[in-house]
Amino acid sequence: MEPAFLAEPHHIPMKLYYSPGACSLSPHICLLEAGLPFEAIKAPIRTHKLPDGSDYHAINPLGYVPLLELDDGTRLTEGPAIVQYIADLVPDKMLAPPCGSVARAQLQGWLNFTSTELHKGFAPLFNAATPADYKVLVVDTLMSRLKWLDQQLAGKPYLMGDRFTVADPYVFNVTNWAALVKVDLAGFGHLAAFRARMAGRPAVQAAMKAEGLLK
Repeated sequence: MEPAFLAEPHHIPMKLYYSPGACSLSPHICLLEAGLPFEAIKAPIRTHKLPDGSDYHAINPLGYVPLLELDDGTRLTEGPAIVQYIADLVPDKMLAPPCGSVARAQLQGWLNFTSTELHKGFAPLFNAATPADYKVLVVDTLMSRLKWLDQQLAGKPYLMGDRFTVADPYVFNVTNWAALVKVDLAGFGHLAAFRARMAGRPAVQAAMKAEGLLK
């Protein structure tokens, strides 16, 4: 039987604007993990041209992804905020700890760490204008953050322990970029095990296939 999150819904209350392999892969995975119906709309970060020919800047003037449009037209931006909203729509799935709990603050800590230390850490390496000597400093800092992340994953299946949360896809998503910018993750065994575990999840595979990242 086809997984529930792959079933074609009769009503699509949300729209996720994404660019293949960008940080929008994280909420894409989270929506599938949540089992929520949505429409994924490709918004390439280079051209900003939507499938209907219109300019994505009309949806998000900042031009970047992700953006989640709700059924009432409300638009949410910024991945860490979007994934927490998704988790709170389906509390029974326990994709995030309860609001106001210490564990929720820890989850937010992981999302912020990924956003500021990993996501932004990789960003200069994609820019052809970044000076080579500065890239060396960027990689050194990034490797120190990845080393710490690897240590935190020792003995834990997921970032928060035994249970998957919406913080996990973001780390998986961002660390996928290492191969693209020739950052070597070979020395991080705990991170490798985490990434393999994530890659085996049906929702991760479904999101990556939908974005053309897997055959």
